[in-house]
Amino acid sequence: MLAIGLLLSSLFTLGLSKPVAHGLRVHEARSTVPAGFSLVRSADADAVLNLRLGLVSNNVDELIRTLYDVSTPSSANYGQHLLRSEAAAFLAPSFESLQSVNAWLADNNITANTISPAGDWLAIQVPVSQANEMLNADFSVFTHDASGAQSIRTLQYSIPEDLTGHLQLVHPTTTFTQSISPKLPLNTRKLSTSAVRKRQSACGSYVDPACLQDLYGIPTAAATNADPLVVTGYDDEYPNPTDMSNFLSDYRTDVDSSTTWTLEELDGGSYDSSDPGIEADLDVEYTVGLATGVPVYFISVGENADDGVFGFLDTANYVLSNLSDAYVMTTSYGSDESDISTDVFSKLCDAYASLGTAGVSVLFASGDGGVSGSQSSSCTDFVPTFPSGCPYVTSVGATTGTDPETAADFSSGGFSNVFATPSFQTSDVSAYISSLGETYSGLYNTSGRGFPDVSTQGEDFVIGYDGDYYTVDGTSCASPTFASVVALLNDELLSAGKSRLGWLNPWLYSNSDALNDVTSGDNPGCSTNGFNATTGWDPVTGLGTPNYSALKTAAGL
Repeated sequence: MLAIGLLLSSLFTLGLSKPVAHGLRVHEARSTVPAGFSLVRSADADAVLNLRLGLVSNNVDELIRTLYDVSTPSSANYGQHLLRSEAAAFLAPSFESLQSVNAWLADNNITANTISPAGDWLAIQVPVSQANEMLNADFSVFTHDASGAQSIRTLQYSIPEDLTGHLQLVHPTTTFTQSISPKLPLNTRKLSTSAVRKRQSACGSYVDPACLQDLYGIPTAAATNADPLVVTGYDDEYPNPTDMSNFLSDYRTDVDSSTTWTLEELDGGSYDSSDPGIEADLDVEYTVGLATGVPVYFISVGENADDGVFGFLDTANYVLSNLSDAYVMTTSYGSDESDISTDVFSKLCDAYASLGTAGVSVLFASGDGGVSGSQSSSCTDFVPTFPSGCPYVTSVGATTGTDPETAADFSSGGFSNVFATPSFQTSDVSAYISSLGETYSGLYNTSGRGFPDVSTQGEDFVIGYDGDYYTVDGTSCASPTFASVVALLNDELLSAGKSRLGWLNPWLYSNSDALNDVTSGDNPGCSTNGFNATTGWDPVTGLGTPNYSALKTAAGL
């Protein structure tokens, strides 16, 4: 399993005496071992588990109401984002919940540490033997078949009946994810020296910043405000300053080639400039290289805990607590919804809602497996991706070609099995599903949140990597591109004395004509042709690709 650590690491104290008995009820369960994993054996009794306890937040309904209130253009409070501390406060558990959970832990001689700004997440360390007894679980060793990586999980666990409504989940328990991020760029190809062109004036044999500026009208003038754009990095992926310098020297000759990023380290994250990563180089080159003059934070997230969610929660909490000047965040990593506990997903989505209420735009690549999920894989039912199914993030799919743009066939899209269709896209999703009729009946959730929301180019991006130039494909290319557009729009809004865009989705769906509609192509998978791009929103390219001038007008500029 990919190991991403805790937001706040410290020593925990725990007693090893026999746990106090409570009446238990099953809280989460899987009927079978997930596909792609094999049960090896029971876990060693004395193996120590790093567990997280997600407490029920006391005011989620008010959080979501406030999020819509400050993010919907027709609202009188549109743009009146909250302070980060105010946004986090919605996620706080009740005093009764804190008291009940801490009393249970004290009964079992366990001390917890708080690891979220709102206090809704606690961290404990406990041996397998005690965890099995406390949770009526059977923690076992499972192997991820493709990679051979092993992790300790359980197919079922229980919690005390008197904690129902107070303790939302224990994690990682029933969450199973692949051992590495499935969102690294596809089809990496080294360019020959003769094929390398310097700054293109229009899109040609590959995509570079000039191509995207021409295609979408992205301005080249430097931003004048200091709002940073956040790029998240996982899986020991590091950007390289020399690769950045070479890229700017050749493809943004109007930008100082010494321009770089600010490094933030989280969860034991590190930085090794001698070991560049393709994903990291791509993400920083197309944020620094497109969002001209916008400062970029690169968060290197380490591997301190085997939690199976790639540190997404810790990153969200870190931005909420520590990066008070950052208002756009892009992530090119993810998984499939079926890998993740529904309660884990819901708690993470609440964290993104909190960020949105504070005016932060959160963008995720939609995935690279068409309707088969984050990666192309064997399937029958269509596979929605994670976290794209969260309605409080903006999911970014991919296109290819320029005359006209068409859907990239790998662009993941579909409908969440966890979240219902949100109000901002009800009419768009309904219209698309009506156009399908009985096609793919039973293979997807007709009442689910549709994704992606938008798209950009995602094929043949030229990047500097390890001293040479390569081209890469993937929605990993698309999310940093759209995030750069948002960062530049925010800069113009601030200069005009207006509020930042914040959570984008209600504004985007209210201004769909400010995007270039993509009407051809599909996203095959699961032995089907997948969904088709068509007029209006579709679960391949979303509402379409950015038209900077039209988006600027839609933002009131």
